[in-house]
This record gives sequence, structure tokens and C-alpha cells, in this order.
Amino acid sequence: MALVSFASLVAGARSGKLVSFPTDTVPALAVRPDRSADVFQLKQRSQDKPLILMASNWESFLPFLDTDHPALSVWQQMAQQYFAGAVTLVLPASQRGGKLNQGFKTLGVRIPDNKIAIAILQQTGAMLTTSANKSNQPPLRKMLEISTSFPSVNTLGDGIDINELTGSGLPSTVIEWTMEGWLVRRQGAVQIG
Repeated sequence: MALVSFASLVAGARSGKLVSFPTDTVPALAVRPDRSADVFQLKQRSQDKPLILMASNWESFLPFLDTDHPALSVWQQMAQQYFAGAVTLVLPASQRGGKLNQGFKTLGVRIPDNKIAIAILQQTGAMLTTSANKSNQPPLRKMLEISTSFPSVNTLGDGIDINELTGSGLPSTVIEWTMEGWLVRRQGAVQIG
């Protein structure tokens, strides 16, 4: 079991280890953007289910997004309206961002409304994330369950009750920018449209 301190989690994340920490929805399973294959392998996740890039601020997403896109200001307005919170924006990716999820030219980005998650992301930079569970299983919501199910993952066990349910338990609402404007892909914690 790998319940770790805040400092150990940040150091592990920076060195490329898989980590888990609470967010406003469900706990995140997170890894450095260059290590996405590790998440797919651990979760036995299909490559056609993209990971979400989570960060503490909008600027952290820019290297991964198509910043030459004419709708960039529209995306920024949407981000200002819904970040931080339980909304994921799916936007056209830059060449670098397109490498994060095989076969996708878009990238989901989100800033969680959770002080612990923000504090971690401020130290690590943007992280690729998904829910902490095996594919097609319900998300694990207690840090103790995550550390038991995924002993190789550095799971935050510091400053929180590891037996307590974390987050709302609802997934983020996913909205995608298309040629026709915004489309709701998944209605989640935040009602849109």
C-alpha cells in the first residue's frame, strides 16, 4: 500500500510515477503528460477513451492546445466562466497535445475546484488524469480503497481522512468545441444547455 505525504506525492509525480489525489468530482489517477501509456496499462483502459489534462491554471494548457485557432478567445471565455469546477472543455490540440491521446486531435482540459488538487498541480504542472478505477468499474472514492486497489500508485494519505468519500461522486460535464459551437458530450456535475 502506498499512502504518501503531500511532498512524496509531488516528488513522485514529477519523477513520472502514477499518483492519486482528491478532486471536486472523483479522485484522480494522474501522471506526467509524457507517461500516458502507464495509465492505460494500469487501468486496462481502451486507447479510444482519452485522458483529461488537469492543471491549476489556464496558461498551463496552452502548450497542448492549438493557440493559433481563431476561437481561442471563445475558449478562454468559457474557461473563465466554468474553471475552476466540474467542467471539462474538449478543444483542438496542438501537435504536442495531440500526442497525449492516440488518434485524437482534441484534448479535454479541466481545473478542479479542490484546494488539495490545485496545490498539487501548482507543484507538478499539468497532469494527465482519469478516475481511479479499473476500466468499466465504478470510480473509487476513498483514498484507502485506491491505495489498496493500486498498490503501485502514490496515493495521498496526508491531511485527509483516507476512509472518507471524496468529491461529489459525479463526473465532470464534458463540452466540446465544434465548428457549430459548443456541444455537451456528457452531462455531469454541472448542468449546461
